[in-house]
Amino acid sequence: MSSFPINQLVSAQWYALYDFHILWVFQKQQQKKDKNTKVSVCEKESKLPRPTRVKNKSPEAVQITAEQLLREARERQEPEVLPSEHSITDSTELSDYRLRRRKEFEDRVSRGGRSDVQVWVNYARWEESQKDYARARSVWERALKDHHRNHALWVKYAESEMKNKFVNSARHVWDRAVYLLPRVDLLWYKYSHMEEMLGNIAGARQIFERWMNWSPDQQGWLSFAKFELRYNETERARSIYERFFLCHPKASSFIRYAEFEVKCGEVSRARDVYERAMEKLEGGYEEAEMLYLAFAEFEQGCNEFQRARVIYKFALDHIPIGRAEELYTRFIAFEKQHGDKQGIEDAIVGRRRTL
Repeated sequence: MSSFPINQLVSAQWYALYDFHILWVFQKQQQKKDKNTKVSVCEKESKLPRPTRVKNKSPEAVQITAEQLLREARERQEPEVLPSEHSITDSTELSDYRLRRRKEFEDRVSRGGRSDVQVWVNYARWEESQKDYARARSVWERALKDHHRNHALWVKYAESEMKNKFVNSARHVWDRAVYLLPRVDLLWYKYSHMEEMLGNIAGARQIFERWMNWSPDQQGWLSFAKFELRYNETERARSIYERFFLCHPKASSFIRYAEFEVKCGEVSRARDVYERAMEKLEGGYEEAEMLYLAFAEFEQGCNEFQRARVIYKFALDHIPIGRAEELYTRFIAFEKQHGDKQGIEDAIVGRRRTL
């Protein structure tokens, strides 16, 4: 029978004792660490400031307003440090300065500023500030090669020519602009306004005529008519209104024309316009209702109450019942003001049928 070796037994016991000692040391360190953590948390909690309690809540005798605070802040503000101004004493230094600035602008353009309109505008305006108008014009033209569809650039170019009193150059710029962008109303407005300010009434009228060939919106036609009225050209304005409602056969166009005739004191002409409008009107029931109401109000203003009543009844016969609510409301108000008892009852009965 073989005996268990004594050396192995001692070694195993020693290793077990060593492991137990390591575990005991680790537990002691962990307990000490947890204790320190709790102490630090308690210390932090104890160090937190307590909220101050306001004992006296009554207002002060001298109140400070926000305006006073802003004034004090402005007074105590340190003065802004501005860059020192460099004075140019001779022509050689001026030439160097201009060369350096031009190189800076050209570098901006070459580094991608070609697509940025504002870079070109700043460049051209700087050349204008140096009284070198030929170079400024060259910069504007270079900008238009890349941005000829930008109407704002055309406007700035022309306005710079006008500001520097190059009238013929500005006129040439406006001509090119309206030729390339005839649908931009702003260019036509600016062009005609320039000619009118210069006293060239015939030239401004010619510009308006060119614009009307493109059949602009209603505001363009009305601007042309107002232009003629400013110079007491009533017959010219009347012919413009005739062309206006042929270009835009809408209720609003006929109403504008009729209002113009009323202002001129031509009541019979205004009535003729409304009658022609009822024949030539193009559009849906909303357009027709607008025209009938305007026509009836016109007759009321002329104290032709029987005519207005006929117009209301004609409109109610030609507009579907479901769309005539506004017409019935206005018709009842008209009968209450100018009609008799039977007329009021008929209007109210007709209104109830639509409900």
